[in-house]
Amino acid sequence: MNIILIGMNHKTAPLEIRERLSLACGDNINPLVEIMNIPQIKEAIYLATCNRVEVLANALDAESAIENLKTFVFHHGNLSLEEMARCLYLYYDHEAVRHLFRVASSIDSLVMGEPQILGQVKDAYRTAVEHNATGVMLNKVIHHAFRTAKRVRTETGIANNAVSVSFAAVELAKKIFGSFKGKTFLLIGAGEMSELAAKHLINNGVEKIFITNRTYARAVQMADTFYGTAIEFEKLSEKLQDVDIVISSTGAPGYVIDASMIEMTLRRRRNRLLFLIDIAVPRDIDPAVGEIENVYLYNIDNLQDIVDSNMKSRKQEAEKAEVIIDEELSKYMQWVSTLEVVPTIVSLREKMEGIIHRELVKSGAWMENLSVEERRNVELLVNSIINKILHDPITGLKEESRDNSAMPYVAVIRRLFGLD
Repeated sequence: MNIILIGMNHKTAPLEIRERLSLACGDNINPLVEIMNIPQIKEAIYLATCNRVEVLANALDAESAIENLKTFVFHHGNLSLEEMARCLYLYYDHEAVRHLFRVASSIDSLVMGEPQILGQVKDAYRTAVEHNATGVMLNKVIHHAFRTAKRVRTETGIANNAVSVSFAAVELAKKIFGSFKGKTFLLIGAGEMSELAAKHLINNGVEKIFITNRTYARAVQMADTFYGTAIEFEKLSEKLQDVDIVISSTGAPGYVIDASMIEMTLRRRRNRLLFLIDIAVPRDIDPAVGEIENVYLYNIDNLQDIVDSNMKSRKQEAEKAEVIIDEELSKYMQWVSTLEVVPTIVSLREKMEGIIHRELVKSGAWMENLSVEERRNVELLVNSIINKILHDPITGLKEESRDNSAMPYVAVIRRLFGLD
């Protein structure tokens, strides 16, 4: 087995370097074309996300392939030798496979348990297949990675609980209401945190979202993306009377909601409960608002406690995931170990089938007197006898291959049966 993996990720390389390599490779039709032109590489998969750039390959000569791939990274990423030495990691054979399993299972992700990486690995594989860049080895590796990721997701709780502030804000809102049916949300701000919150709200079935931002055009753009309604920032106080929960995340230097605004709003709301979640730094909502009756205010520190607790829980689940990965890696390596005996098994069967065919041809004279069904029964009987004769040798070869000790037996069988 000559499987190799070379790459860099959020742990080894800053965004600027990962971005440099990813953007440079994007100039080509696809980096796979150039990678597959490396003579030592038989198969390859190229994975590029915001957090990692990796090449998984099946090579004729691992060391030569690695040097050529380093050259590929060096030129495309415009990296210095020092950056290469600091940022790149290399894995060989079963360690390369283990790394892929961990990536697909989101154990190696910046946010452990996030679901996006598996889709990104599938996209990378789909692209490789479209470019005829995969074969028996990598097809088996990648499908085994998918199976491993599925087991990790279904047999552990690694994807449970919120581990981003935006997600935690939505989870908190869910706990407050139990159900979002008929509830109305107002998002203040149209930056990344608000976008993530909007995405989580939509995924949780929220149908009515209002979005406001100091730059109204940006609010309109975000509202179009998430099927919401844009509100002019000057009408914020007016809109507060209509919503059930507010999530605020702006870059404002001061408060965008103060106590007097909320007191006026509550009079128009007839003291109906109002929930406010402030995920901005610096804060968007005056802390004094939390002292007002019928108003519940949560800030980023409250949410961070939830995030930290949930991340601790995910790390505990990651230990279970590592056990699953080890199990699946062992199964994969057992499959690999049988590959050295496969050509001999195929040759043995082909020789037996050739003998059967020739002997049946010789027996054609007396078999002509048999009916079609009788001839078929004779063929089935002969094949059944051959299968029973071959069963023990083939089973023995497979068992010996698991300990990488099958080659002496392979040599003997090939000589005894004249397979060479």
